[in-house]
Amino acid sequence: MLRDQKLRAFIPTVDPDRARRFYVNLLGFNLLSEDYYGMDLETNGSLLRISTVQHFIPHPFTVLGWGVDDLPSVIASMVRRGVIFERYNIINQDSSGIWTSPDGTKVAWFKDPDGNLLSLTEFGDSGTIEEDPIIY
Repeated sequence: MLRDQKLRAFIPTVDPDRARRFYVNLLGFNLLSEDYYGMDLETNGSLLRISTVQHFIPHPFTVLGWGVDDLPSVIASMVRRGVIFERYNIINQDSSGIWTSPDGTKVAWFKDPDGNLLSLTEFGDSGTIEEDPIIY
């Protein structure tokens, strides 16, 4: 029933102007519409609703993620634009913040202005992550 429908993701913000700058200006999403309650964004056919909320405590786990073909170059580009990648003491990450799973999948994490944890993944040979680190 729903498997043939487009998925629409939702994420909260307490500061829509700051969220718009991050998702539209920095990450390059297309702004489709905006109103008092939030904004609708599009990127590569995916829809993201950023809902304006009064209070919000970010979750300690990844809430949105993207697959990329060349993680080190994407990270370098994002760092040049001001994105800071997360470091965790409980997993082994390289100097760019990349964790490599046993199958060669590479993952790095960063936060949006509201503290939502986002990830970038370059899949290894199997196309999935064999082990998911617990980072919280």
